[in-house]
Amino acid sequence: MSDSHTIPEPPGPGEHPSHAPGVSIRHSRAKGEPRFPDGPKADPAGSHFERRIRSFQPRRSRVTAGQADALQRLWPKWGLDIDGRHTLDLAELFGNDHRVVLEIGFGMGEATLQMAAADPETNVLAVDVHTPGQGNLLNLADQSGLSNIRVGNGDAIILLREMLTPDSLDGLRVYFPDPWPKKRHHKRRLIQPEFLDLAASRIRPGGIVHCATDWEPYAEQMLEVLTAHPAFENTVPGGGFAPRPDFRPLTRFEGQGLDKGHVVNDLLFRRVQHHDQPPTGA
Repeated sequence: MSDSHTIPEPPGPGEHPSHAPGVSIRHSRAKGEPRFPDGPKADPAGSHFERRIRSFQPRRSRVTAGQADALQRLWPKWGLDIDGRHTLDLAELFGNDHRVVLEIGFGMGEATLQMAAADPETNVLAVDVHTPGQGNLLNLADQSGLSNIRVGNGDAIILLREMLTPDSLDGLRVYFPDPWPKKRHHKRRLIQPEFLDLAASRIRPGGIVHCATDWEPYAEQMLEVLTAHPAFENTVPGGGFAPRPDFRPLTRFEGQGLDKGHVVNDLLFRRVQHHDQPPTGA
């Protein structure tokens, strides 16, 4: 028996089909019709920006009924397509002037949700390209009554470069990014000097960059490039990796890796004030 549930006709405006939780969903739609008319776009930035090596691979997988409903219902309220064509007003986006942390790559969103719930005075702009994860995080936030999460769809590089203003972020989280283990693919890894240049321009002095990976060679590379970058300093006295802080939840994925003997390394680096920069607020 197939685990998919075919819908002969899409619901009308404002209507939401009733499905059993966890049942995968396939929409019958005409060629070219968007997968979720009121949800995230398939390619929000289109060909507007230059082609370059990407650090991520869009993944296609089935969307459950609950995720699909959340995408249709909550995307207009809490979703953001990264089109690179306008500058974000983060206070307007979140409806307050609380501090904002950018999370790049949140998987299914469980850790994102736990951290947002534990720190309601911090806004989390969570970016990914995985549609089921986007729907899952929206659904979790809705069920938990949280309003400090916004879900971005698309390329975080375009978001940072084209849509965020200098010193607009209070932190950056990159947990378990694709390690691109083959040597010929190392250039695809996200944490590189050029990326840190861009991130440093958007994170205010004092803001924290927090990375975690269970791929030890990538952890070593992260440590090397972050240590060498003049805009960041290690929060660990004497340098090296940090213990997993209590505020980063142990995810199911991480637990499975630990059970297999994987070593997870955390890195916590602070954005420093350059000597040639005027003091904040000057």
